[in-house]
Amino acid sequence: MSVLVLMEEGDPSQQALTLARAFGDPLHAVRMEAASPFAPDAVAAILQRAADDLAATAVFAAGTDRGNDVMARLAARMDLPFAANCVEATLGDPVVVVRSRWGGSLLETANLHSPRALITVQPHAVRVSDGPPPIDVDVKPYLETLEPADRLVQVEEHVAPPGGGVSLAEAKVVVSGGRGVGSKEGFAIIEELAGLLGARVGCSRVVTSAGWRPHADQVGQTGTKISPDLYIACGISGATQHMAGCKGAKRILAINSDPEAPIMSLADYAVVGDLKEVVPAISAEIKKLR
Repeated sequence: MSVLVLMEEGDPSQQALTLARAFGDPLHAVRMEAASPFAPDAVAAILQRAADDLAATAVFAAGTDRGNDVMARLAARMDLPFAANCVEATLGDPVVVVRSRWGGSLLETANLHSPRALITVQPHAVRVSDGPPPIDVDVKPYLETLEPADRLVQVEEHVAPPGGGVSLAEAKVVVSGGRGVGSKEGFAIIEELAGLLGARVGCSRVVTSAGWRPHADQVGQTGTKISPDLYIACGISGATQHMAGCKGAKRILAINSDPEAPIMSLADYAVVGDLKEVVPAISAEIKKLR
């Protein structure tokens, strides 16, 4: 019984590995960077051929934009069902999966009827367990026989996010502003605090809708899902869609003038007050300590 794990960059997703081990050994890894520049159909073709050669019982990938893109194309090629954003999977006939739905607000248990399980694992939702590293599959022979059609869709250019630096999804500290910031210019105090903490600036959906910040800064179900060590939410009410994007944070500090805002009861720490006074005060204290 063989299991394939799709690796996006560097080491494989630890969550995907943990769930894949429930299906047995050996685990084989196919590296996405083997098809460079990124071309989802090319990666899907490589996965299909590797899965056939190894008689793989299952194929796992991280539930990221790229992981879900590739696995959807693989499912279409193999005419098999595909279960996305899973947090549990139990081997059997059928395979039983538990999927995160509606931005994490509910869990769905479903039966996956397929001779080969195709599954992506929701990032930051599976507790990592130790295990042996996967075996790397030599993908060079597959690359030599790719069809031209597999290269019709591919990345032509990488554009750095505004401000450069670490991406929102990878930042260890994120300072976000919401409607309460008041304006585009109001984000100056958010940016100052983020700079002092070496953090990335984020925002809520209402901010991007108002044109105060670019969509790349949006945290939430329709933005970026984050898992920083610390998330500082300033003037954000805490709608379900926003909390779906930041619930992976290890600690949440909420600053809001409304003590009844939903985020205040969900945060680890809450400060009731005007963010235009509280945020500069925090920055001032940090400067004193330095």
